[in-house]
Amino acid sequence: MEKNIAPHSKVRVSKRAHYDAETVHDILDKGLVAHVGFVLDERPMVIPMAYARDGDIIYIHGAKAARIIKKNKDVAACLTVTHIDGLVVARSAFHHSVNYRSVVVHGRLRDVTDPAEKERALILVTNHLLPGRWDEVRPMTKKEFNATGVLALEIESASAKIRTGAPVDDEEDYALPIWAGVLTAEQSLGGVVNDDRNIVSELPASIALARQKFNP
Repeated sequence: MEKNIAPHSKVRVSKRAHYDAETVHDILDKGLVAHVGFVLDERPMVIPMAYARDGDIIYIHGAKAARIIKKNKDVAACLTVTHIDGLVVARSAFHHSVNYRSVVVHGRLRDVTDPAEKERALILVTNHLLPGRWDEVRPMTKKEFNATGVLALEIESASAKIRTGAPVDDEEDYALPIWAGVLTAEQSLGGVVNDDRNIVSELPASIALARQKFNP
């Protein structure tokens, strides 16, 4: 990916837009879920999916029989990741807003058939959510490997949008006796709920690493 990512020629350039790779990558790398949009049988579809970024490629995976895996080969797709940082509470309903960081990626979906690339992609997706988890679990069986599909989204263009700060009211409204401000929102991984069939009590290292990665 180049240092600056050019927007699609028909996309209006906003004052909140960012096209540098560092900003785009940071938002992608700290997201838990990506929403993937595509057209299937002439119907628009948007599906939340686990993912991981590797340079200019975003890997997504699912059951090989799933429609997005089974039917989306070399087709255009749009992937989005959003973080909500706060509710912006203004003095008028019109000026209420949301503080957020989001990324929109356009590219083409490619079916990953090479076994080595597929395994690497599965390791990346697993470790994106729980860093180091792949090495903590038993190896994937051949049956499981074959039942899992992986698509690669080659990034053709990407843009980030970020909104921060206080509400922006009409100047005359600042004299009104109405509270305004920001109700902050944070993405956070909380406590654990042990499987009642565990035969070990010690938490794996990946739990602490996931909290370190995703919690503020």
